[in-house]
Amino acid sequence: MNAPYDGDRGQGAGGDPAGSFPPQQPSSDPYAQDPYVQDAYAPDPFQAQDLSAQDPVNEALYDRSAHPPPPPGTYQEPQPLYQQPATPQYAPDPRIWAQTPPPEPDGPSRHLPYGDDARTTQFTGVDDLVTRAGEEKPEPDAFAHLFKDQQSSVPPPAPEPMPAPPAPKKPAGRATGLLKSSAVMAAGTLVSRLTGFVRSLVITAALGAALLGDTFTVAYTLPTMIYILTVGGGLNSVFVPQLVRAMKNDDDGGEAYANRLLTLVMVALGAIVAVAVFAAPLLIRLMSDTIASDQASNSVAVTFARYCLPTIFFMGVHVVMGQILNARGRFGAMMWTPVLNNIVMITTFGLFIWVYGTSAESQMGVQTIPAEGVRLLGIGTLLGLVVQALAMIPYLRETGFRFRPRFDWKGHGLGKTVRLAKWTVLFVLANQAGVLVVTQLATAAGEASGKQGAGFIAYTNAQLIWGMPQAIITVSVMAALLPRISRAAHDNDPGAVRDDISQGLRNSAVAIVPVSFAFLALGLPMSTLLFASTGTEAARGMGFILMAFGLGLIPYSVQYVVLRGFYAYEDTRTPFYNTVIVAVVNAGASALCYVLLPAQWAVVGMAASYGLAYAVGVGVAWRRLKNRLGGDLDGAHVMRTYARLSMASVPAAVAGGAVAYGILMGLGSGAGGSVVALVVGGVALLGVFFVAAKRMRIEELNAMVGMVRGRLGR
Repeated sequence: MNAPYDGDRGQGAGGDPAGSFPPQQPSSDPYAQDPYVQDAYAPDPFQAQDLSAQDPVNEALYDRSAHPPPPPGTYQEPQPLYQQPATPQYAPDPRIWAQTPPPEPDGPSRHLPYGDDARTTQFTGVDDLVTRAGEEKPEPDAFAHLFKDQQSSVPPPAPEPMPAPPAPKKPAGRATGLLKSSAVMAAGTLVSRLTGFVRSLVITAALGAALLGDTFTVAYTLPTMIYILTVGGGLNSVFVPQLVRAMKNDDDGGEAYANRLLTLVMVALGAIVAVAVFAAPLLIRLMSDTIASDQASNSVAVTFARYCLPTIFFMGVHVVMGQILNARGRFGAMMWTPVLNNIVMITTFGLFIWVYGTSAESQMGVQTIPAEGVRLLGIGTLLGLVVQALAMIPYLRETGFRFRPRFDWKGHGLGKTVRLAKWTVLFVLANQAGVLVVTQLATAAGEASGKQGAGFIAYTNAQLIWGMPQAIITVSVMAALLPRISRAAHDNDPGAVRDDISQGLRNSAVAIVPVSFAFLALGLPMSTLLFASTGTEAARGMGFILMAFGLGLIPYSVQYVVLRGFYAYEDTRTPFYNTVIVAVVNAGASALCYVLLPAQWAVVGMAASYGLAYAVGVGVAWRRLKNRLGGDLDGAHVMRTYARLSMASVPAAVAGGAVAYGILMGLGSGAGGSVVALVVGGVALLGVFFVAAKRMRIEELNAMVGMVRGRLGR
């Protein structure tokens, strides 16, 4: 074995002959002087660079969980000195909150020499092993496989899946819900009004347009007037807000309140019917002194009245049931059930015509009408209202309402309702006072003129035709809006009340304004066609009355909408004062017409006075409601809509009226000429109106046309 070379130290082979170095002390470490092992465990500077040269001992003691290897892709290559480092490919973006991790390299990483995958390898260090050393794990049962045949082969029942919640219905917008409710009501009202109009045609054909027709009309109108004077006004306007509040605030959804209300109305109406039947002669004289002064006509009128007066009870029951349904969001029944009443009455008068013939054929009057005929007409009139009221019961049962008589009226809010209805009764009283004046004057004028179609039955027939658009459109729109307006008023939201009233005015005006001008232009061919069975003279008289009513439809409709704003705030005093003004103007103007105009034209002037009175009333009511809502009633928007519709209707009425007048002059006023004049004149009127309105860009009309086209799929 060769010894190391010590020449570099300046020493000889044999030691230190000169003795220049001190003698060295022997070391306690036996390997300290061993040249082969003294540097065996010295740190290797290249060990960190060569992963395969790691010490297996240090590797075993290295806690890898405390110092896990870096994830793949983060190792940066050494870069040369004095050079700008390149931008890493997957540098973090400071603008993004959650960074996308860089992709992992395929295969073993150079930082994981044993091929460990950082995504699947769990690194457990020495500390973790020591921590879990004291844990006792249960030993597996070595004989568990012997008992597999004794275990149930049926798997445990899976838990029943929770039923999926029903898909929420898409909420309909306000306009959509309003249009839907209004469409249902308008359809029912349209059919009801059409059948009611047919009923009037059959009554006129059976009894004529002279004194006998006036007699039955007065007796048939009397129950309606008494009902409206006593209970009807409050039921129609006051009790809807009260029912809505009861449904909203009471625990039973307002059912007990509705039962108390229905019971109270039935008791009150029963007493009213008993008194009215006993006082029938006085009521007939109150309605028409002309009829009461004639013995034959008075006898027929009193007999008719005593058959018709019990209908007051069934009118009230029908209205209360209908208002309960309206408060529960069911609007169709109240508009559809009157069709049954009309059908019964049409059948009754049809049987009368079948037995006795038409008025033109039989020339029947108050002296010649048989008692059996009076009895037939009276029983049929009463039966129609009975059927109408009873038909509401299935609709109520469908909503879950069950009527149970309740007489515990005290302390349940009915007193407040009666106090509110007090002003409504006064309101109706003022309104009916004007009607009484018109009835007295119209029957007197008709008798004085000695002509057909110049009395009260002509006035009521023309008014029935004239009021159909308002009942079909305005009443339907506001019946759907009134519960919503009541809720907005209860929540003290005047902005919502204003918006709903403005919407009701503008939506109804799209049809009301052109129809009112159509009555002015085409009233004569309408009447000569519809009342041809009564004779040309009577039909033309009713046509002139219809033309006089025409333009009054606009303020009449506006007045109806505006008053609903006061009813929503439970303010019935203001409508009362407003109606007093309307009644006074109507009665005064009608009296002037009776005095100043010839008897033949007096009723025509009374029809024009009706619209004038409502024009005055609208001005008063509009100003008061505007102040009630904080000085804003969306007046500019509403007036702009009505002005544009009127500007489009004027040339349309001129064109349609000129065409119809020319055809009537050429073909005559018979049924054939009236049909041609009405159709051609109506087409001309609608065409000119549509073109003019299109150019004026009336948004409500465009919305309605778009809705109709959408329904038709065009």
